[in-house]
Amino acid sequence: MTDWELHGMEFGNCNCSYGCPCQFNALPTHGNCRAVAFFKIDRGRFGAAKLDGLNMAMAASWPGAVHEGRGTMQPVIDVRADAAQRTGLLSILTGKDTEPMATFWAVFAAMCEKIHNPVYAPITIDVDMTARRARCSAEGVLTGRGEPILNAVTGKEHRVGILLPNGFEYGRNEVGRGWSTSSQGVPLTLEDSYAHWCELHFNQRGRIQ
Repeated sequence: MTDWELHGMEFGNCNCSYGCPCQFNALPTHGNCRAVAFFKIDRGRFGAAKLDGLNMAMAASWPGAVHEGRGTMQPVIDVRADAAQRTGLLSILTGKDTEPMATFWAVFAAMCEKIHNPVYAPITIDVDMTARRARCSAEGVLTGRGEPILNAVTGKEHRVGILLPNGFEYGRNEVGRGWSTSSQGVPLTLEDSYAHWCELHFNQRGRIQ
C-alpha cells in the first residue's frame, strides 16, 4: 500500500434537504442520494508524488441510501496532474491504497457497482468555509455553487454547522445550500439543497484529527 496524506477543503452538495438526514444516521430525504463534491488540496503527497495545489471532484448517485449500495460514480481529476499525480488522486478518490472503509472516499467507492473511467479536466475551486460560499467547476463535466441558508422571515444569512467528533469525512462543517450539475457519467441537477464546507485531512488510515 502506498503511503499518502493530504490536507485541503471540500465543498459538497447533495439532493437532501438542509441538514441532510444521512449525517444523523437517518435515510435520505427523497429516498435516494445524488451528490457532487469538489476537493481542493493545499498540500499532499502520494508516495513520492507531490499533490500540492491540485484538485479533484466527483459526481455520484445511489438508488437508495448510500449504505445500500448499487451506486454509480464519475471521478474527475485535475488535468494539470502528471502521470504519478493522476494515479495518486484517482487512487485516493476511489478508495485504493486505503485501509478498508477508512475514508469516506473508500466507503463511497465500495458502495458503487459502477465507477466510470476518470475524466481529466481543468478544475476551479473557489471556497470560503467561513462565509459559506463556493463557486466550483470541472470544465465540461461538473459545476457547483454554494451560498448561506437565509432566514425565511428576515432574509439574513443563517449560520449552522454539524459537529461529528468521530466522523469519517469531517469533525465539524459549515452548512449551507447548493446548486450543482453533472453532465458525464452521472447526469444530475441539484437546486437549492443541502451543501457543506469542511476541512480535509486524511491518510491511508483515515481522517487525521
